Amino acid sequence: MLQDQADASPRSRAQRRLDTEHRLAHDVDVWVATASTDGMPYLVPLSFDWDGRALLVATPADSPTGRNLAASGTARLALGPTRDVTMIDGTVEVLDIDVLPQERGDRFAERAGFDPRALTTTYRWFRITPHRIQAWREEDELAGRELMRDGRWLA
Repeated sequence: MLQDQADASPRSRAQRRLDTEHRLAHDVDVWVATASTDGMPYLVPLSFDWDGRALLVATPADSPTGRNLAASGTARLALGPTRDVTMIDGTVEVLDIDVLPQERGDRFAERAGFDPRALTTTYRWFRITPHRIQAWREEDELAGRELMRDGRWLA
């Protein structure tokens, strides 16, 4: 459970990890930041599912986000409000819409409230594996905000 924000003391790294894992398990949408090959930034909210190791998102293959994720192989994600943010830098694996096991696609559809496999627009799955995660609320939590480095939890 997320620690009450009314508590004025900074959270420990262990508490921030617990809060981050709770957010990953219960939030439905994440901000996805990408850039085109010529450096044009693009930011969009996408629904996601977390399996304990990676986030799964789906977007049209020909959308700016789909093209950027496929071309760069990286993304920056943001969860939560600005005063309780979790930033995730990750590597991207591009998957055709029909390659996931049925139960994995069903889990995404149930959580997200839509099923990209049933749409006429060509969607792809994008599996984003975190290699760096940071979480902080206010200035007093900037120290120790890094929770994961090189894909390994620090707490």
